[in-house]
Amino acid sequence: MTKEDRHAMILDLLILHNSLQVTELAESLNVSSVTIRKDLTELEKSKKLYRNHGKAILIDPYIDNRNVSEKEKLYVEEKRMIGIEAAALVKPKDSILIASGTSVHALARNIHAKEKLTVITASLEVANILSNDKDIDIIQLGGIMRHSSLSVVGKYAEQALPDFSCSKLFMGVDGIDLDFGITTTDMMEASLNRVMMATAQKTIVLADSSKFGRRGFSKISDMEDIDQIITDSKVSPTVVKRLEEMGIDLTIVGDTPRH
Repeated sequence: MTKEDRHAMILDLLILHNSLQVTELAESLNVSSVTIRKDLTELEKSKKLYRNHGKAILIDPYIDNRNVSEKEKLYVEEKRMIGIEAAALVKPKDSILIASGTSVHALARNIHAKEKLTVITASLEVANILSNDKDIDIIQLGGIMRHSSLSVVGKYAEQALPDFSCSKLFMGVDGIDLDFGITTTDMMEASLNRVMMATAQKTIVLADSSKFGRRGFSKISDMEDIDQIITDSKVSPTVVKRLEEMGIDLTIVGDTPRH
């Protein structure tokens, strides 16, 4: 087997399994761990994978804080379908919390109130989208505006929330690591999200499949604190199985997931 053949097989195996230990790759390819480490070093230098704690994964798990206008251009169709699915969970006369992020923008675009609906949100864009519906009462949280996300954070946003009780929180995230938990790139946003979770009876995470296996700088919560995740059909079968084992309600939109 040539080096090029090994590199191709390593990438194929990572597509199937998301991450693999050096020893697992060595066994699968019937070569030494030293050879695999050299291969991984070359593949990492060419930005085809990322090495972390003795294992290889396809993508760098650490997320940069990107502007909302950039994020809006990514996974547009997946977010649209996720938004439609999430909007179907909103009931007449409901009181809900909506956090920030482009996935919740897609949710807001698909909310059409049939009766009075109350929405508390940190997102200026969500408030702007919903402001066209006269049947929706909007409580816009105040605080420090994050220019990158067009949302507010900080103690003034957090202080208002204990006065309310909402049925559901719809929350976008920057990363979902099944061992570490859900994360965002901003520690003040993570703090606000935790207060939002305490205000809602149910926490629903809206996340396209690219968010799995990744981490932002600030942890929001452990996986056990999440009630439901809505994602798209490109989510890995390995992830699906682990989420089911955790008892998290997983909703997959789009085509049938890969097995």
